[in-house]
Amino acid sequence: MIAILLLFLVGVVLLASDIFVASFLLAVFGCVVMLVGCAVAYRDFGAWGVLIAAPVALALLGGTIYVELVLLPKTLFGRGLVVRSTSGAAQQPVAVSADVVGKAAVALTTLAPSGYVLVDGRRYEAFCQSGLAAKDSPLRVTGLDNFRLIVSRL
Repeated sequence: MIAILLLFLVGVVLLASDIFVASFLLAVFGCVVMLVGCAVAYRDFGAWGVLIAAPVALALLGGTIYVELVLLPKTLFGRGLVVRSTSGAAQQPVAVSADVVGKAAVALTTLAPSGYVLVDGRRYEAFCQSGLAAKDSPLRVTGLDNFRLIVSRL
């Protein structure tokens, strides 16, 4: 009986410690240890042992998951484990309109062959057809490609 309880306790500890690891490896080990506890209950007590041990194992598993996913994020400790800030960058690239084709651009970064250019005071991602373009070099917008401009050296 002590072995079964210890196996269930180790399984819960492994499940609970899974929040500190980036994979589900400890959670899988915790479930396996609980299954071993059910197997020991069957070996020692027969079918009645499993009829009692399996629901207890499922209740411990469900309770641990509930605490980890519902209760823990509401605590100060749990809020420290979750990243809630963003970088402040736009989620979508700036939409490129056809009216920039033919305009002059200045390389904000080295284009080798991709980088960023400045056209009419707006920053765009660009691809240089001419290959390498140094920073601050004058360019001309020659076309569009999805969310980036196609530029060439003057």
